[in-house]
Amino acid sequence: MWFLGLLSCVLLSFLNTFFQYRTEPLVISMISVQVGTLPIGRFMANVLPTTTFRIPGFGEREFSLNPGPFNMKEHVLISIFANAGSAFGSGAAYAISIVDIIRAFYHRKISFLASWILVITTQVLGYGWAGILRKYLVDPAQMWWPSSLVQVSLFRAMHEKDNSRMSRGKFFLIALICSFSWYLIPGYLFPLLSTISWVCWTFPKSLTAHQIGSGMQGLGLGSFSLDWSVIASYLGSPLISPFFAIVNVAVGYVLLLYVLIPIAYWGVNLYDAKNFPIFSSHLYNAHGNTYNVSAIVNDKFELDLPTYEKQGRIYLSVFFALSYGIGFAGIISTLTHVALFNGRDIYAQFRASYSTGKQDIHTRLMRKYKDIPSWWFYVMLAVSLILALILCIFMIDEIQMPWWGLIFAAGLAVTFTLPVSVITATTNQSPGLNIITEYIMGVLLPGRPIANVCFKTFGYISMSQAISFLNDFKLGHYMKIPPRSMFIVQFIGTIIAGTVNLGVAWWLLNTIENICQDELLPPNSPWTCPGDRVFFDASVIWVWLDQDEFWQAW
Repeated sequence: MWFLGLLSCVLLSFLNTFFQYRTEPLVISMISVQVGTLPIGRFMANVLPTTTFRIPGFGEREFSLNPGPFNMKEHVLISIFANAGSAFGSGAAYAISIVDIIRAFYHRKISFLASWILVITTQVLGYGWAGILRKYLVDPAQMWWPSSLVQVSLFRAMHEKDNSRMSRGKFFLIALICSFSWYLIPGYLFPLLSTISWVCWTFPKSLTAHQIGSGMQGLGLGSFSLDWSVIASYLGSPLISPFFAIVNVAVGYVLLLYVLIPIAYWGVNLYDAKNFPIFSSHLYNAHGNTYNVSAIVNDKFELDLPTYEKQGRIYLSVFFALSYGIGFAGIISTLTHVALFNGRDIYAQFRASYSTGKQDIHTRLMRKYKDIPSWWFYVMLAVSLILALILCIFMIDEIQMPWWGLIFAAGLAVTFTLPVSVITATTNQSPGLNIITEYIMGVLLPGRPIANVCFKTFGYISMSQAISFLNDFKLGHYMKIPPRSMFIVQFIGTIIAGTVNLGVAWWLLNTIENICQDELLPPNSPWTCPGDRVFFDASVIWVWLDQDEFWQAW
């Protein structure tokens, strides 16, 4: 477990960071490790020596390089090890984007030490309160975590012996080979199959037809796809999410794309929408040209008001603007939804945590293992918070965020972890705090783009990491993994993954000239950093320049 877990963690962290800078980012998820380590683990079990030996300081206890057959619990821990530090398989640590925009977009300096503390604390901070909330979000049978159940089925298909004509393991192998073989067609040989827009083919010279029918730069009306990765990108895999959640998302999708957007764009021309693309994440000036963000940031990492007034206001596409507005409504409604639909159950679990109430079969079986002492989580929370405070107090020139911003961000994340975890555990959907955190910091500390993204990262990612931590614990709950083993693997894996993420990012930023700068890169250069571009734009959108103007607009 240790050998394959460490190897997988380093390899996935390296690859996911390396590929996130490319025009077409590639995320290698935990399933690659699950499939790849199974034959390697069994090979090691067959060839490693079984000789036992003793280590001084461990008494009479004997050790061996080959303790026995490669089993399911080892396999689960290796997979969690590899995926540590990546909230729901999203790739590299989120805080890497802060380092990228400081160095590649704003052309400023940040030390490796400050970058490392920023990455590690944002990844680990949420683990502290996640451990405290386990009894509400892992132990109850009502918190079933759909994505964990899929992982359970996969591990059982790989390890349980089944002599039937079409066993689960055989079915998985056939499906894996077929899906891989088919992906070569839309992924490499014939990319057109990823988004087939017959409306655009029918009216090749019509701008309106392309706005309505394009599946890449428009509303996608009439478009369809033969690429599973495109289909799954809207909701995550529909094979995992419950049917009611799929219907909920589909209804919201139709209302936004085919009702609100057409009315806002062609009907009322909301925010001068017709001056800009209908679907875009870029920033524009009033004439529809790309906004020169670098020109309005001075040497102190603050926005230069005279230059901003000269260039004019920043404009967004109507889709981008409405998405932000709906994001506000979505995250706030999470609190009321959970209070109304799950409040009674949470309160009952709170009362039951102080008494010996009824437990389901999984919880009773897990009682055989030593539980994690609560002080482990309190210490982790205290140490990560102290490190983050050191960063905010003694390295404030590099990240701009004051210490009170950190406390506020952590408090916001703690407040939303329970309700958002309930939503995730029952629907496989996770509302994010990225929008509301940008908004709040833009009001509280205007004119400081790096402070804004740091506040967003501490608020948003610490909550996402807490949810990822709980999701892995539920998987361990189903698979009967010792809780202490889960904790150690997640903690060490997160530290290693964050360090490798930063090391790869530092290497690329120092060796690739003009990385992330579309206008300065050679033609067809892959190093365009699309994710960091959106992150950079967000660092400017929410930096309010005039408090009086903001409150008047409000």
